[in-house]
Amino acid sequence: MDYIYAVLLLHKANKEINEANLKSILTSAGVHADDAKLKGLVATLKDINIEDAIAKASVVAAAPAAAPAHETKKEVKEEHVVTEESAAEGLSALFG
Repeated sequence: MDYIYAVLLLHKANKEINEANLKSILTSAGVHADDAKLKGLVATLKDINIEDAIAKASVVAAAPAAAPAHETKKEVKEEHVVTEESAAEGLSALFG
């Protein structure tokens, strides 16, 4: 998760997401940065639109709170499965 937080921090600061910047953030936080993981993460994120991935994740997180209170447990459970699938799709698109 540390690597993901570093990516999000760089994105929020409008800085380039590259190995050097990620390693700098991680080492500043006291985390050992694995060069192979950094290289793989940067390559995976090359074609990912992080803003879209964050927006999709935000919609998924808000969905359970918007469910009506009168639904039965079975209906809520089915909706929850769809929500997990949507979350998994968003995360796999963001992080490979």
